[in-house]
Amino acid sequence: MPAVAVCRTATIDDVEPLFLMIEEYARRGIMLPRSRKVLERQINDFVVVEVDGQVAGCGSLCQLGDDLVEIRSLGITEGCKGQGLGSMIVSKLIEQAKARSIPKIMALTYEVSFFIKNGFQVVDKEIFPEKVWTDCIHCAKQHCCDEIAVLKMLD
Repeated sequence: MPAVAVCRTATIDDVEPLFLMIEEYARRGIMLPRSRKVLERQINDFVVVEVDGQVAGCGSLCQLGDDLVEIRSLGITEGCKGQGLGSMIVSKLIEQAKARSIPKIMALTYEVSFFIKNGFQVVDKEIFPEKVWTDCIHCAKQHCCDEIAVLKMLD
């Protein structure tokens, strides 16, 4: 029987699986770490995808300005990659941005082809001063960032 995947808004019960997943990505230098306390405070910004009742992926939206949100902490557990779960999460985050009447959604990523497949285009990251001054100033890779900026205009 095929696995059942459900994408939903995260709840406080998801903090621990989110923390463990993000921590694993952070250890590999792919994602910024998030403490349990930060996750508790920002839990309403997260969506998770569950496969057969287990959290298998996550992503969040962070408002950077009146007209711009960023997809953050987008990840899928190792055994669940390649099943369309990341696209489910991105679709849910886009839906949330549209509901908030935000016209632009961006991400910094190493997975450019994934975002292009989901309707984003590569842009110059310097067009996002909101991001640079909010997060990049605290990042160890600030002066040697190798992430690629992607952007999607929402209708």
